[in-house]
Amino acid sequence: MYGSTREKPALARGAGQHLLIIVEEPDVAELLSTTLELAGYRISVVGTGVEALARLAERRIDLVVIDAALPDVASLGRNRPAVVHRPPVLVLTAYDSLDRLVPEMGLGERDYVTKPFRVAEVLARVEVLLRGRGAGRPRNTALEYCDLVLDDTLCEARRGTRALDLTPAEYRLLRHLLVNAHRVLTKEQIGRYVWGDFRGDNAIEQLISRLRRKVDRDAPALIHTRRGFGYWLGRADAES
Repeated sequence: MYGSTREKPALARGAGQHLLIIVEEPDVAELLSTTLELAGYRISVVGTGVEALARLAERRIDLVVIDAALPDVASLGRNRPAVVHRPPVLVLTAYDSLDRLVPEMGLGERDYVTKPFRVAEVLARVEVLLRGRGAGRPRNTALEYCDLVLDDTLCEARRGTRALDLTPAEYRLLRHLLVNAHRVLTKEQIGRYVWGDFRGDNAIEQLISRLRRKVDRDAPALIHTRRGFGYWLGRADAES
């Protein structure tokens, strides 16, 4: 089975680089997008080679992650549009040879990991490929909502002028809530993002409670419960 998200490092490695994941299997696509998003990258996901080529033609992508088992992978070389920017590509494959895996897609440097892959290895190969290409890092890697700010470069959070002393799990939870502001996240979704598996209602309720005490201590509440559904972040008056 594929590696779990609990293998990922607590601190972000990326700084907003845009990664395109080309994977047909929903579970694998979710695992990769979740892990890489938490590691500090911006993620786009498509399920076919045709969709991937269209995405590459319309916007700049810093790195491509592609499953060599895609049904239409053999047609990519024949149908590719002109790609000005040549991002590196990480291939997910069950084989040891790159020569027969993926046709030339007008992309750049290639590396691969064999399936079933380990999440830690995917993170390491992505980091090496991006470093080799010198992919640009945006200056501002902060996420903001009202007076709540998360800085992924320093892995620090603050509410107004008050610094929030967060554990790695609390930081991951707050980041996930912030990225999905005004969207209700179920306990199962939260558990998979924070720990890589479902820890049970009590563990998540305790984590939410600790985070609320830190984030909403002296200011209007931003973390809310939708009973029977889950939790969401945002101003309550914005939902009315």
